[in-house]
Amino acid sequence: MRSSSMVGMCINSTVNISFGTYQIPVNLTRSTIEGALKAEYRGIDCAPVYFNEHIIGDVLSEHFSKNILQRKDIFIKSKLPSPFHRKEYVEKALRKTLSDLRTDYLDLYLVHWPVAFYPVEDALDTSRRGYLDESIDDSNEGRNIDPKVSVHETWEAMEDLVEKGLVRQIGVSNFPVSLLHELMSKCRIPPIVNQVEMHPYLQQTKLLTYCKKRGIQVEAYSPLGTPGNKEKDDPMVMDDPVLRAIAKKRNVTVAQVCLAWALQRGTFVVVKSVSFDRQVENLMVQQDGFLTLDGEELAMIAELDRGYRFFRPEDWWGYMGMAVFA
Repeated sequence: MRSSSMVGMCINSTVNISFGTYQIPVNLTRSTIEGALKAEYRGIDCAPVYFNEHIIGDVLSEHFSKNILQRKDIFIKSKLPSPFHRKEYVEKALRKTLSDLRTDYLDLYLVHWPVAFYPVEDALDTSRRGYLDESIDDSNEGRNIDPKVSVHETWEAMEDLVEKGLVRQIGVSNFPVSLLHELMSKCRIPPIVNQVEMHPYLQQTKLLTYCKKRGIQVEAYSPLGTPGNKEKDDPMVMDDPVLRAIAKKRNVTVAQVCLAWALQRGTFVVVKSVSFDRQVENLMVQQDGFLTLDGEELAMIAELDRGYRFFRPEDWWGYMGMAVFA
């Protein structure tokens, strides 16, 4: 067993931009992941509830077997689904993900949401690739939320995964400050990452400050807003006139402005595009000297914060009144 003082101490800082895999159409998943690897993304952000880990695993396995890449070259992240927060299910859920991704270990494993669902007993069959249906993501409007599972129970089982060598590091996703604080009051291995929605319309400055104080790396998902997944009345971050003006002045894309802003704040980002050209453009911002926003530009972007969430669990889990971020 590895000492808990020796694990969870560092995240791969060379992978500050990971490739996201949420809502990639099934028929485009293979070509999209192949494109991302060709574009030289070296971090892949996965989750069982994206229902494409088995396809991603096939692509990665083929690249490894042909010596196009080695396993150590790719930082693979995945997440624990809500039905498997009870301690007896955590390792089983991970082993299903490892099977689907065709890997012996994960570089980082996150608790996807700080909310447990009742178990989906037959979903973790490792002899089957992927999932038969989307029941592991079905809250039934909150009726499937299990109120008797504590975050400490789940986290203790996550810590065991590190000590067994099944995952290198562990973290959380969508955790507010109060829950992070409670989690860290008893943990053996602190979370190394908190992956949250973060973009110019949802800057979460207080959460970012707290995480920095506690040594937790913040990773932003939806750093461009959700241009491909917005509701009818949602604003469009990418159309914001301030961001567009900065992009025009700097001769870059609005997406590159948003990503550069995120990196300058000290956050990592998860970004997705099915377009190879966009994949390349987005990754360019991590190059030294490509784009550094000045103080005036940063101040202009700071004024755009409106606390706007595109991912609103209270809309999904209304039966339980589960406003995670209230």
